[in-house]
Amino acid sequence: MLIALTFIGLPFVVRTVQPVLQDLEAEMEEAAAALGANRRQTFCWVILPEVWPALLTGFTLAFARALGEYGSVVFISGNMPMRTEITTLLIITKLEQYDYAGATAIAAGMLVASFVLLLVINLLQWWHRHRHTTS
Repeated sequence: MLIALTFIGLPFVVRTVQPVLQDLEAEMEEAAAALGANRRQTFCWVILPEVWPALLTGFTLAFARALGEYGSVVFISGNMPMRTEITTLLIITKLEQYDYAGATAIAAGMLVASFVLLLVINLLQWWHRHRHTTS
């Protein structure tokens, strides 16, 4: 399941990180190398701080997509009750059993979790922007 969700979510990460990497100036890496930084230090102190917000956004989009994924996970996991069930499948099952209250509760829980994730990501990005503009 992890491999399937990785292939499904990977385009979200690539599409958010690619423009940032293209806009990253090579002079910054060259300056770090000229000042004596090795490759790991250059990555940790020059590249990663620039890519971090886009990487975080991409992983959040991929995670949100994985939460709502239905088809590939059902086919791969085998849909064994109480072992490989996913939330979207639980919602479908509740709807098929005419348990609208149960389906609504699960969906509302997913919605709240999604909003909390978006709020945390936005706060982290705001903090990152604020920290880099004031220093």
